[in-house]
Parts: sequence; C-alpha cells; structure tokens
Amino acid sequence: MSEHSANPSTIAATGRPRAFKAVIPAAGLATRFLPATKAVPKELLPVVDRPVLQYIVEEATQAGIGDVLLITGRGKTSMVDHFDRRPDLEARLTEKPELLAAVQRPSELAEIYTCRQPEQLGLGHAVGYAELHVGEQPFAVLLGDEFVKPSEPLLPAMLELQARTGGIVLAFFEVDPADTKRYGIASVEPAESELTDVGEVVRVTGMVEKPKPEDAPSNLAVLGRYVLPATIFDAIRRTEPGSGGEIQLTDAMELLRNEGTPVHAIVYRGTRYDTGMPLGYLQTVVQIAVERDDLGAEFRKWLTEFVNSDASGGPST
Repeated sequence: MSEHSANPSTIAATGRPRAFKAVIPAAGLATRFLPATKAVPKELLPVVDRPVLQYIVEEATQAGIGDVLLITGRGKTSMVDHFDRRPDLEARLTEKPELLAAVQRPSELAEIYTCRQPEQLGLGHAVGYAELHVGEQPFAVLLGDEFVKPSEPLLPAMLELQARTGGIVLAFFEVDPADTKRYGIASVEPAESELTDVGEVVRVTGMVEKPKPEDAPSNLAVLGRYVLPATIFDAIRRTEPGSGGEIQLTDAMELLRNEGTPVHAIVYRGTRYDTGMPLGYLQTVVQIAVERDDLGAEFRKWLTEFVNSDASGGPST
C-alpha cells in the first residue's frame, strides 16, 4: 500500500482534507445472477464492452480520486486482473490503436488495492476492513452494482460537502411512493443555507429500512454512494449485528448521528444505473448501448423494430 499526502486540491476552504480514497465493497455472492456469477464476479458482468466495475472506478477517478480499495472475497481475483497490464495482449494490438488504448485504460485509471473479507457479514463489516488503508482521512464508499452517467456527476459535490461539514454525506434519489418498501428511506429537513450552493442538499434526521408506503417519512431513497469520516470505523466496532444478523453500515452511521456527527445528503436528479438485479442490469445495457456513438443508431433502429414486431405479434429478428 502506498501513502498519498493531500495536495492543495484536496484541501477545502474550511481547512479540512477532501477525501481522495475510495472503497468498493465487492465480496458478495451475487446470488440473483447465478449461475453466471459462479465463476464470473457480478462486478465484471459487461455493460456492452466494459465491466460494471470499470464504470464505477471511472466515476471515482472523474471526481479526482486516484486510490481505490476493492474489498473482495473468494473467487474475485479476476476483478484485480482487469485493472492489471496485459503486455502479451497489448503486443498483439499494436496495429489497432483504438483497441489497444481501451485495453490499457483500466490500468491507467487509479492505483488499485485489495483486501479480503473472509466472511460476508454486512456492508458495515466490509467497510470496516478498509481502516488500515484509509487511516484517519475521510473516504468515499461506492457500492459495486450502481453508477451514474459521467456527464451528470454526483461524487464531486459529495466530496465538497463532506469537506465542508466534516460529517457523513449520503446521496438520495426520488422513488415512487409505492416503491418505498424496496429501499432505505430517509427523513430529512432543510439544510443550512451556507451549504445550498453545493447542490440540492438536505440534512438527514433519520433513516428507515424498507418502510411501507404509509409509514415512509419521505420518498427519498438511499443511493449507493457515501462519503464518510474516519470515525465510522470506531462506530462499526461498536455496532451490534442488526438486520439479517449482519453489521449494517446504516446502523453505524445512525450511531454517529445520535452522537452529534452531522449527516447531510445530496438529492441526485441525474441518471442512475442500477445493475444489482437482472432487470436493472438489462435496462442499463440497453440505455448505454443506445447512447453509444458507434452502436447507438443501428441498435436503436433494431430495438424499435423488435419491440414493434413483438407488440404486433409478428416475427422477431
């Protein structure tokens, strides 16, 4: 592990350091995608021609983070291999510069480190394994099954907000009130006026896991992005197993909130891709494919013809 000192761009006007390391918990079994994920980590499932994990690392590097820790488990070493150099393959692509650049790009994105989580005992448990790597600095946590559109970034504003407050920063997105039972839902109040220039910021007063629509305090659901102070590690150690018998990150954050740590969130209204379940994964592949300069026009034409043919009961191609 290499040590990075904060450069001027990582210091906020408050004098607090801005997070420059990211943690991606990626040790899960991905049972929703079995049998495909028996041998291939869910994080490496392709979205057109790049794996989900690469989109997530690119999201981090776009925000100025150059140090990424993958929390891995058994059978996940191929995730690290994806970000390694392949001189033998590169040598065969010398006359195909565009393809060569695409193959080299993963190894140029960030410094990639790994840590093994021997048992999957909850998100809080996984994040706790990052303590030695992160040290006493704030850091970002990016869940390994969702990412946002590069032209509609979220993480830079979260990093700025955390540097200003020194507390916990979350991200929310609006859901249909009927769907609150599928998500962690937040209760919020207006944020301090001096923070509103960062984005649509709210102050978090509590979180409820998967409430019924009639019990939900809002329709703001938790998105898989967090920027946390290093005090979260002590809170994780003090957190008892909760839902599912696991150590939940939400419980550790709530412990800190009750002890006075400020918790804010940015309400994200950009495009979020959720690859955590087969339907969302397929939707993500289609959404990104139709926006590709090299594939979009032809794929959109075929997709339209396919949908119209299927709707009319005619033969599909």
